[in-house]
Amino acid sequence: MKHLTRLTGTHRYAAFGAVLLLAATSSSLAAADDGPGPFGVTVQAAANSASARVGALFRGHLADGHFCTASVVHSKGRDLIVTAAHCVDGGGKLRFAPGYRDGKAPYGVWEVERTYLGDAWTGAQDEDSDVAFAVVADDDEGESVEDVVGGNAFATHRTTGATAVTVTGYPNTLDTPITCTNKPTAHSSSQQRIECPDFTGGTSGSPWVNGDGAVVGILGGHEQGGSTADISYSVVLGDEAAALYSAAADRS
Repeated sequence: MKHLTRLTGTHRYAAFGAVLLLAATSSSLAAADDGPGPFGVTVQAAANSASARVGALFRGHLADGHFCTASVVHSKGRDLIVTAAHCVDGGGKLRFAPGYRDGKAPYGVWEVERTYLGDAWTGAQDEDSDVAFAVVADDDEGESVEDVVGGNAFATHRTTGATAVTVTGYPNTLDTPITCTNKPTAHSSSQQRIECPDFTGGTSGSPWVNGDGAVVGILGGHEQGGSTADISYSVVLGDEAAALYSAAADRS
């Protein structure tokens, strides 16, 4: 298992059981002073305002299946989502379904109009640049995606592990999102890691949201997210991510 890659083309994969491990171990029940716990336990995400901002990415129609995760972040145009760069650099027509659940898109399906990737990713697929933004078109009634589901702040230059984060994403074997809360730790100066079980193929691009409701990580980076289902990675969001977000969010 330790040597499984999480990609086939642009898709992360790994064996995934139909039943999530809901029972917490004694170690996972230890709550930190900044969160209620249990930590490191993966469960099905509840349908609420927080999970509505997270959605599945599709190439083509919903019936074709989802392959990555993205989430809405605040922007001037109220039309911006963030995901992993390796999720959007393969071309093709991309669609985003926030709050996707049980084969239905309760908040609509949003067409991706253009994407923003860093130079280090487009030049050499540098794992330290595995972050991307995408602009989605307004719906037929002229509403933006952020008007419909809201958007999280995008926060850079945060200390890894200073607070717990909640990771929410869509395994490509499930039609409901999963979620897990834990404290990230440093993998290197440019990569952070989190121990959360069952984050398999399809969860690339999942947001790491802190207690203030800000995205402080994006599942991807090292090994394009990790080579096992139980440990996942994110780029440490620094200057490059901040500049890329500014270019995407503040465009005129």
